[in-house]
Amino acid sequence: MSAAPLLRARKVGKSFGAQRALEDVTLDVARGEVVCLIGPSGSGKTTFLRCVNQLERFDAGGLWINGELLGYREAAGRLHPLPEREVARQRRATGMVFQRFNLFPHMTALENVIEGPVLALRRPREEAVADARGLLDRVGLLHRQDSYPAALSGGQQQRVAIARALAMRPELMLFDEPTSALDPELVGEVLAVMRDLAGSGMTMLVVTHELGFAREVANRIVFMDAGRVVESGPAGKLLSNPAQARTRDFLSAVLG
Repeated sequence: MSAAPLLRARKVGKSFGAQRALEDVTLDVARGEVVCLIGPSGSGKTTFLRCVNQLERFDAGGLWINGELLGYREAAGRLHPLPEREVARQRRATGMVFQRFNLFPHMTALENVIEGPVLALRRPREEAVADARGLLDRVGLLHRQDSYPAALSGGQQQRVAIARALAMRPELMLFDEPTSALDPELVGEVLAVMRDLAGSGMTMLVVTHELGFAREVANRIVFMDAGRVVESGPAGKLLSNPAQARTRDFLSAVLG
């Protein structure tokens, strides 16, 4: 991992009306690092991911990828929101995999994967198809390239969604509880793909309740509650010997 962070968050805040969803969230993610965000529902994990991907606009603090401030430009000591064209350019640095697969139902697996590179990145179709086939092979689904989402299992659809995100060649992959919508027997096939990505050096920020996966794959775990980072540390240490009482209470409840 590089010492310079790929993602830098400083005192990030976000409100929805009177509800404060994020409060002073500060963390770094280095290149090649896998960071898992854990915590109870409503703790701000997904909101933070959506701010990084600029699906939500943070209203305090700052987020930077490769040293570039996300969503705003600074002029005369004030921040001004970027136009959508610039936001879209910045968003290409991240790939997002959601709880629900969000595949285009009228497109085959292959067509879903090439849509972004062809339309957004203007890559030649032949190049995009070759790349997409390689990615579908990587997630074990090349033999289903001509299948429509309705003909695929939930685990297969999520693996296509991962291939689709990778097709944009992001520097940072964001996963928002990617196995939560799957039947238990399908969880393993998605986690296997994520293990492969982690092993290849992909930088990953993962919201998950799969604590076994987090222990195995994450370099670091961040526990969040009530919109704040409660504590952060190496995966094994945080899960086995957390420093904060709130973290201990959460892990006790989750692990029984």
